[in-house]
Amino acid sequence: MSRTLFLFLFLSSMLKAQGNDSIKKSTYLEDQIYIGFSIATLTKTPEGVTQNGLSNSFELGFIKDIPVNDNGDFAFGIGLGYGRNTYFQNMKIEEINNITQFQIAEGGFKNNKFSTHVIDVPLELRWRTSTIDKYKFWRIYAGGKLSYVVASNAKLKESGNTIKVKGISEINKFQYGVKLAVGYGTWNFNFYYGLTDLFSDANLNETTPIEIRDFRIGLIFYIL
Repeated sequence: MSRTLFLFLFLSSMLKAQGNDSIKKSTYLEDQIYIGFSIATLTKTPEGVTQNGLSNSFELGFIKDIPVNDNGDFAFGIGLGYGRNTYFQNMKIEEINNITQFQIAEGGFKNNKFSTHVIDVPLELRWRTSTIDKYKFWRIYAGGKLSYVVASNAKLKESGNTIKVKGISEINKFQYGVKLAVGYGTWNFNFYYGLTDLFSDANLNETTPIEIRDFRIGLIFYIL
């Protein structure tokens, strides 16, 4: 009788341990806060438009992890975040009689930029070498990002004069692109290529369509 009771208790404990392991595996997630800093390069610029400063991007947000296998090394990710993108270039943006005009800024201006503030929705297919108790690992996160512009502005500093525009109506409100993050542990390279124009129905000198897009490369940090 005592042997039977001992065997029953032993088997029960083994089954319970296996059940706990299954629960731990099934609840293994990589929910993460991300912070990214990138240098931006403008592409498809009209003739005469050049960059004259360090265009840059900042992003901050949270990604929800949705594993697609028991090991948790493959997953989908969907998130929500904020982004600020600033582009330094020689395109003069000003508003005259409620009409936005785009021209090449002539002369020795000190500073010229336009910026956007966006709400981001990143979508990722995620692969990593992490485990439930391993926090430094290799990762490749590939996918896309949807962005909605909530605010925009332009600022040109000339000698003794500053031109400001708030709410550039020609800014493309909905933007999207492809993204890739590759790295190990906290440090990861971050790439983004925009598939939509930054402006919509905008013309340089009222004749040349402005079809500028951006490519960003930088670092992104993930915090559990």
